[in-house]
Amino acid sequence: MTEIREKNPLGYERIPVLLRKFALPSVIAMLVSSLYNVIDQIFIGKGVGKLGNAATGVAFPLTTICMAITLAIGIGTASRYSLYLGKREEEKAARTVGCGLCMMFVFGILLTVITELSLKPMLMAFGATTDVYPFAYDYTKITALGMPFIVVMNGISNLARADGSPRYSMITMIIGAVINTILDPIFIFNFDWGVSGAAWATVIGQVASGIFALMYLKKLKRITLRREHIRLSPTEMLTTAMMGMSNGLTQIALTLVQIVMNRSLTKYGALSTYGPDIPLAASTIVMKVNSIVLAIIIGILQGMQPIVGFNYSARQYDRVKSVYKLAIKCELIITIIAFAVFQIFPKQVLSLFDSSEEENTVLYFEFAVKFMRTFLLLLPLTGIQMISSNFFAAIGKPIKGAVLSLTRQVLFLIPMVLILAYFFGLNGIMAAAPISDLIAFIVVMVFIKKEMKQMDYVSSILKELKMSKIPT
Repeated sequence: MTEIREKNPLGYERIPVLLRKFALPSVIAMLVSSLYNVIDQIFIGKGVGKLGNAATGVAFPLTTICMAITLAIGIGTASRYSLYLGKREEEKAARTVGCGLCMMFVFGILLTVITELSLKPMLMAFGATTDVYPFAYDYTKITALGMPFIVVMNGISNLARADGSPRYSMITMIIGAVINTILDPIFIFNFDWGVSGAAWATVIGQVASGIFALMYLKKLKRITLRREHIRLSPTEMLTTAMMGMSNGLTQIALTLVQIVMNRSLTKYGALSTYGPDIPLAASTIVMKVNSIVLAIIIGILQGMQPIVGFNYSARQYDRVKSVYKLAIKCELIITIIAFAVFQIFPKQVLSLFDSSEEENTVLYFEFAVKFMRTFLLLLPLTGIQMISSNFFAAIGKPIKGAVLSLTRQVLFLIPMVLILAYFFGLNGIMAAAPISDLIAFIVVMVFIKKEMKQMDYVSSILKELKMSKIPT
């Protein structure tokens, strides 16, 4: 096939309408997904206590590793798909989807096997203390079973969005979240399964979402996926991975940050009045609360991706810039509101996750409030950095996107945590985040400004060629 079955609205519909159509379902899906993780944390906090909350923090690096694989494959496949549609190359788009699907299954299963075989050393490396380890082991041993379904669910969800079905993508995410939310209290409280109950509720929801996602393959709008398309190709795999590298490396960076944070918090916490477990539990809660805000930002950038990719490939650069600017405006509204809540009402937010019947509750809230206010001090700049780095991946420049994705997490935050913690202990760990946010923001703005000038230059040349009636 050499033509797209129907004229694609990505190339002509008004930008606000398009972003609302594509981003809103993605935001809802990511928000619901994040909220059920937070609800998980609330139920675990009420049913198990601070050690249960700390256990999920120790297990979190494995979740981010899984998401790194998911996004590298899912976003990579969706980005290439959008770019090929913009060029009206449907056969290449179909091969990309087929290879991406195979990658989802292979890497999802491989991750589960590796996790199950090396779980104990992994958890110890992630910062598990003697008291936290049993809870972390029980939780992760079960949740690892759902990793293949996470990869398939998120991968096909991104593909559905790029195919023009953002609502189907939203429903895919919501199904698992709803099932998990219903089963959580039943398994944790009624069955008295503790963290194992929370883990089983999560896995069952993931399986349901994964099955529903697979059903979309028969509903693809822009291509016909045939059996010969579904195969692994080294070239296709490498290209897809490169396109999704920015998103994948962001998650890998988060994993490294979480490991360094966990180990630093327990090390320097043991030298303070808080002990090793309170800083670990408090930081886990703050990260989970912040994940709600980040989920909205991710939803916006996921909605932006197919619009940017299609129009950049079609050389409609004014539309590309309009999408980016509108996405930034939306992000700023969300993050400024969140910033105000975190600074003014931190204890009220944090109290949702604590039963207030355990020892050292006063110390816990003292540290958690301070951690939330300091660590998230420049949250609006974090959102700009995320959207900007993913913008480069969407326009087919994954190397720049990867570099920008790594700036805050690896190049700035991890060194800052290690250096400032050495000199200032727990206070240094907290201060590392806003300092890194500011530096990363400056770097990403330099890249964006240069890219916008380049698009303006190419646009002017294309206009001159068009006026001269020279084929472009």
